[in-house]
Amino acid sequence: MHADQRGPEFRSALGRLISIPERAFSDEVWGRTPLLTRASELDRTFEDLLTPADVDELVSHRGVRTPFARMAKDGALLDKSEFTSSAGFGAEMPDQLDSSAVLSAFADGHTLVLQGLHRLWPPLIDFTRDLVDDLGHPSQVNAYITPAASTGFSPHYDVHDVFVLQISGEKRWMIHPPVHTHPLSNQPWSDRREAVEKQASNTPYLDTVLTPGDVLYLPRGWIHSAEALGDTTIHLTIGVASFNDYDIAHRVLGALQDDARIREPLPAGLDLTDPDATAPHVDRVLDNVAAALERIRSDPEARRSIADELAARLVAITRPAPVDPLRTVAFIASLDAASLVTWRQGLSPRITRSNGRVHVGLRDKTISLPDECADALDDLRSGQPRRVADMRGLDPDSALVVAKRLLREGIIVPSE
Repeated sequence: MHADQRGPEFRSALGRLISIPERAFSDEVWGRTPLLTRASELDRTFEDLLTPADVDELVSHRGVRTPFARMAKDGALLDKSEFTSSAGFGAEMPDQLDSSAVLSAFADGHTLVLQGLHRLWPPLIDFTRDLVDDLGHPSQVNAYITPAASTGFSPHYDVHDVFVLQISGEKRWMIHPPVHTHPLSNQPWSDRREAVEKQASNTPYLDTVLTPGDVLYLPRGWIHSAEALGDTTIHLTIGVASFNDYDIAHRVLGALQDDARIREPLPAGLDLTDPDATAPHVDRVLDNVAAALERIRSDPEARRSIADELAARLVAITRPAPVDPLRTVAFIASLDAASLVTWRQGLSPRITRSNGRVHVGLRDKTISLPDECADALDDLRSGQPRRVADMRGLDPDSALVVAKRLLREGIIVPSE
């Protein structure tokens, strides 16, 4: 939703999760320290995102398949054959949730995990899309449904930041400081199992019970475990795969492949098992890398190329807001000068101009339009709804043609 459409009671997706100002969260908390926010601080719940009845619907009526679901007990995963089966005639895929099998496993103390709900459940699709816009980092959502007095997973850390949203019931969380700060995606907790277990045996940094509407933020690397108290509990874990300095460094080093000196082979006959023999070559490469890095630093285009690679990576692993094909086709059929359209939320194309054309680079294709469309595209990208007649730089007939093309390509959408 564009800022001009937000009423006085509006809270951004991130604003619903924290009680402190978003700038303070970014500057003082993000990636640094846990943050516990009680429901009473914001007078809110998350019933609009997921309820126990919604969980029953997902399990029993939505044909959810693995790997969008898993079950675990005391840190051990249950084989999927124990809670999935074929759905019968017309839906013979063998890995769909079997509601009665899920019931049996759940009653036996297994936690049910519904994964990727940002792709399955409409309220969470919209909420996660808004949160990605707020944070600037890819996000995803899992739901954990835990039987009373049960523990689904042993102490561990995640390689992404998490927001834990308590939906129903009560759950005790024990939080310990990292044994490996800011772990990368290829540095899972299982590689440091002994250190994690030892740290988890110490006095917790935080030992708290979450009740409905509470939110716990944990930076990646913080060790945590949880235990359901009393009745069945449900919580959402929003995982945020934050980009980091290593992502930039990785792409900077990738740019070095354009330097012929760095691609040069080591001498034939070199004894790579002799550190004294390889040391001079290490020094030489370090000198060449330093020189290449300095060239990149002094070249605005090279630095821009690295930034473009990060942007392309973000676009590749996030999805813009979904479109409604049938509604859009009907909208196009009745399109006129008074029709309202808006930029598709989360769509971040690369727009360039050359040879009298403006090019809109999408994930899987590039759309080329006459150069006079550039101003209209700039206006639409602001996110504000626009009448077709108000598409700047285009006469009425051209505006209709361009609007239809942009709608058909999923670049703009009907404005509600």
